[in-house]
Amino acid sequence: MIYIASSGDEYAVEAAAGDTVMAAAVRSGVPGIVAECGGNCSCATCHVWVDEAFAPLTGTVGEAEEDLLDMAVSERRPTSRLSCQIRITGELDGLTVEIPPEQP
Repeated sequence: MIYIASSGDEYAVEAAAGDTVMAAAVRSGVPGIVAECGGNCSCATCHVWVDEAFAPLTGTVGEAEEDLLDMAVSERRPTSRLSCQIRITGELDGLTVEIPPEQP
């Protein structure tokens, strides 16, 4: 998968099926994914903007995620997600996400 930092730098990362987008970023040292809560959907410090082509494949936004995204510091977009809530599947091969310039 590809992470695009707010600087425009791209980070290509190998992610295994079952991993979360957040876990793959943290394990690979991708800057900008703070992940303070460790993937427990309680902080919004792993906010990303999912590429529109992949957005329908990332699942639905749950109530807790919805509430946290409303409080995110960076602009909320239609494809905003918490990367801890996106599980990697075969359908997501090549997934691209942008990392906002600020996390809460």
